[in-house]
Amino acid sequence: MQVIDRRKALSIPPIWRLAFRPFFLAGSLFALLAVPLWVAAWTGLWPGFQPTGGWLAWHRHEMLFGFAMAIVAGFLLTAGQTWTGQPGVSGNRLAALAGVWLLARLGWLLGAPIAMLIVAELLFMFGVAWLMGRMLWVVRQKRNYPVIVVLALMTTANLQVLWGVAAGDDGLQRQGVLAGLWLVAALMALIGGRVIPFFTQRGLGRTEAVKPWVWLDVALLVGTGLTAVLYAAGVALMANQLLGVLFLAIAAGHLLRLVRWYDSGIWRVPLLWSLHLAMLWLVVAALGLALWHFGVLAASSPSLHALSVGSMSGLILAMIARVTLGHTGRPLQLPPGIAGAFVLFNLGAVARVFLSTVWPIAGLWLAAVCWALAFALYAWRYAPMLLAPRVDGHPG
Repeated sequence: MQVIDRRKALSIPPIWRLAFRPFFLAGSLFALLAVPLWVAAWTGLWPGFQPTGGWLAWHRHEMLFGFAMAIVAGFLLTAGQTWTGQPGVSGNRLAALAGVWLLARLGWLLGAPIAMLIVAELLFMFGVAWLMGRMLWVVRQKRNYPVIVVLALMTTANLQVLWGVAAGDDGLQRQGVLAGLWLVAALMALIGGRVIPFFTQRGLGRTEAVKPWVWLDVALLVGTGLTAVLYAAGVALMANQLLGVLFLAIAAGHLLRLVRWYDSGIWRVPLLWSLHLAMLWLVVAALGLALWHFGVLAASSPSLHALSVGSMSGLILAMIARVTLGHTGRPLQLPPGIAGAFVLFNLGAVARVFLSTVWPIAGLWLAAVCWALAFALYAWRYAPMLLAPRVDGHPG
């Protein structure tokens, strides 16, 4: 049976053998094009056609539910195989899921009717949740059931955005997008809390990883999830000192974890410092939002971009660089230029969060160029790996 399964797995074109392959490649290509396109449209350099709901609605939705969810799908549906021992989605089912994702992306950009987008978005989100849930349910892996809860809530947030687009309600769109963003932050708190100490241990040759404080991990997951609910309800869009305390606690909790994980040796290993910096951006985001709720900062947008650009997207770039190496059977040694991609990316995040508040146009273009170059470097170096069989000859 194992021989038959192995032969069957190896007969599948490499791109469809595991979910990380099509979704990491498609997500990175989409990212490197979407941000410069948005900045060009926002600064009036793009022709007059409009995507569904307009450019702002497109940018809000697609950077989260298009780009980030592609990477989340690729990561979870690949990790699920490792977590559960169950076969990951592959072949025709994976191609169909990727096709639905692509249909939704093209539909949004080309101005498709909102009804068609709702169907495509729900098919994709439910598809990811069902495939992941099935792997966990077969082995009754309760430890990872919170992942399914987050995916279900992400689907609800997506529907809230779609409803806002259909109704022409900008407030509903913003509520749904920010709720979804903090749900991704909850996933980052959950998954990052597990893998970053382990990766740090492996990367620095420690004898054991820093043991988690379970109470802190649970508190951060609950607190971050609560912010998503408050954004979905519209409560967190208004300055409130109690919410300032909540965001301050989230910042302090994540900073405490980073201090516990820290080792000066990480600065010699780009695959490590890129992960730690991404989580530090989450601290910056939560602290900035706390200061906005306390009335110290005039606007919340820079802090929200510290979360969406610096933290979420920074963790995405760092994780896909590592996961691709491991799951294609390669040693954990970065290809040429990828350490530079991490540097470029974080310079772009600084430009978006800080410089664009002083020099809006120059700051945005600098951020967009750094972002695009970082993801272009990933696509250039990693596309051949994603499109080719594992170097060790194993399936996957």
